[in-house]
Amino acid sequence: MLDLAILGLLEEQELHGYEIRRRLREELGLVANVSFGSLYPALSRLERSGAVVAVEDDRHASSVPMTGSLTGEWAALRARRASGGRGRRGRKVYRLTDEGHRQFAALLASEPHAGDDTRSFGLRLAFARYLPPQARLRLLERRRAQLLERLGSARSAAGGTRLDRYARSLVEHSAESIERDVHWLDRLIEAERAPGGAGSTGGASARPASGAPDDRLATAGPDPTASAVTTGGDIA
Repeated sequence: MLDLAILGLLEEQELHGYEIRRRLREELGLVANVSFGSLYPALSRLERSGAVVAVEDDRHASSVPMTGSLTGEWAALRARRASGGRGRRGRKVYRLTDEGHRQFAALLASEPHAGDDTRSFGLRLAFARYLPPQARLRLLERRRAQLLERLGSARSAAGGTRLDRYARSLVEHSAESIERDVHWLDRLIEAERAPGGAGSTGGASARPASGAPDDRLATAGPDPTASAVTTGGDIA
């Protein structure tokens, strides 16, 4: 899952390692405590596979100012060279290759492993704009079916005679949370199926140039599973 998250962020733009870590924690909310000790080995692994390349960051590169004074320009050049040995790690950015685009698309479209669907669904939904319309629908409908199954189990447990009122209230609270998630998914699915909506043939392409999320999905409401996909540990 960490590979998918990294590739998804790099699909949008090239990033420093610390920028990737910040966005994993603050924007995706998928890894509360991702460390550089797990991030950089993952980046190295992706680099060896040909999915990413590490390049010098020229986004903020500055040229030697043309002052009209040979002495001044030479002094500026010497100062720039003197600072070149410091902060080299901060100037390295990671860029997705054609192989990286291919790997990202394959990981995004793959079926989640059993027992890991809640976190996997949240991550795939974060990058759903890169999926074809029918694949987005399958993602949402599969999640809805799983939640309906859980809802049935929760309701059966709540009706049991062996639960005291505290345990029953906890099970009922869980069922109510699942119901809210199902209603939220219903709105997303409706938006996908609506004529001219996100899931129509005129909807978002697999790789939109702007990288912006689909408006229909954005207005369908907040993700009630956001807290569910947050974890206190690293992901592999």
